[in-house]
Amino acid sequence: MIYFDNAATTFPKPKVVYDSIMDAMMNYGANPGRSGHKMALKANRGMFETRQLLSKLFNTGNPMNIVFTFNCTQSLNIGIKGFLRPGDHVITTSMEHNSVLRPIHHLKDQGVESTIVAANSQGLVDPTDIERAIRPNTRLIVTSHISNLVGSITPIEEIGTIAKKHDIIYLVDAAQSAGVYDIDVRKMNIDILAFPGHKGLFGPQGTGGLYINDEIDLEGIFQGGTGSESSSMVQPNIRPDKFESGTLNAPGIIGLGSGIKYLIDKGLDAIRDHEVEITNHFIEGIKDIKGLRIYGPLTTKQAPVISINIGNMDSAEIAYILDEKYDIAVRAGLHCAPLAHRTIGTQNQGAVRFSFGYFNTHEEIDYAIKALREIASNY
Repeated sequence: MIYFDNAATTFPKPKVVYDSIMDAMMNYGANPGRSGHKMALKANRGMFETRQLLSKLFNTGNPMNIVFTFNCTQSLNIGIKGFLRPGDHVITTSMEHNSVLRPIHHLKDQGVESTIVAANSQGLVDPTDIERAIRPNTRLIVTSHISNLVGSITPIEEIGTIAKKHDIIYLVDAAQSAGVYDIDVRKMNIDILAFPGHKGLFGPQGTGGLYINDEIDLEGIFQGGTGSESSSMVQPNIRPDKFESGTLNAPGIIGLGSGIKYLIDKGLDAIRDHEVEITNHFIEGIKDIKGLRIYGPLTTKQAPVISINIGNMDSAEIAYILDEKYDIAVRAGLHCAPLAHRTIGTQNQGAVRFSFGYFNTHEEIDYAIKALREIASNY
C-alpha cells in the first residue's frame, strides 16, 4: 500500500516510537501521578520529558503550560469553550475544520457571537479581513495554520500581531503543521496552540496537546481525579492538573516523546523540504492531465496537502479506484471541512485529497501520477 493520507494521521511512524511504547507497556506501564512506586515514577518522568520536548519545540518557556489531551479536537474544545463567555465575539475563517466550527456553533445558544471570515478560492486568508471583522466585544481569533483540504498556509505571525495590537487572544489550530513547520508561540504571539500528537509529531493516535499562555485564565471543561489536592472537592487550579483529569495515555505520550526526538534529530527544515519537494513533483506531474483540476494556491503558500477532482467523477469513486486497482490510500469527501469545500467550490462533488509525509518517495509520486493519468484517460 502506498500511503498518501498523512493529513489524517502519519504512517508509518519511526521505529523508535513503536519501541518506546512497547517498552513502557511491558516494563513500566503503571499509572503516572497516582502512586509513588518506581514504575509509576518512571512513567511520570517519561511523560514530563515529552512535556519538556514540546515546550522546547514551540518555545513556550514553561513546560507546565503544555497540557496533554487525547487529540487536537479535544484541545480545541478546551481552548474555545474554556475561554469564551456569553456576550463574547469570536472570529474564525471559512477554511476551518469542524473541530473549530462545531464548538463555536455550539456556543451560539449560550450567547457567543461569531464571524466567519471568507478565504479566497485558493483557500488563502487575508489578515486585513480578520482585522476588519474585529468588534468591541471580540475576545478570540481562531485560525488553522494549514488547511486540511488544500494545504494553504495561513500567515499566523501576521494575525498574531493583529491580535496583540487589539488585545485579543489568538488560538492556532496546528493540526497540519506541528512537527513540520516552525511554530514559536512567543515570537508569533500565539496565546493558545492546539496540536495532535499523531500527525507531524510522529506520535500514536490518542495523543495531543494544548499550550496555554501564562496570562490566560482558561476554564477547565473536565473535572476529576488528578493525583493532586485529593482532599478537596474542587478541581486543582494548578497547571497542567487543572486540565488533565483522569488517567492519561502514558505509553502513547512517551511514544510521542520519541517521535519528537526523531524529528528534532532529522531537523524540521529537512522534513519540510522533503515534503515540499515531493509535493511540487506531484503538482508538476498532474497539472497537464486533461480533465483534472487541482485546488489550492500551488505556490510557496502551499503545504503538502493537495486536493483534486477529475471531471464530474464522484470523488469517492476516484478514491475507490486508487485503493482497489492501484493500492494507493487517499481520502475523499468533505474532510470534516464543509465551509472550506464551499470556499473552493467543491461542496457537492467533494475532493480527493493526497497528503504527503516524510516517508513518501519520488517513486511513489511517479506511480500516483501514472495512476491518475490512466483514470482520467478512461473517464
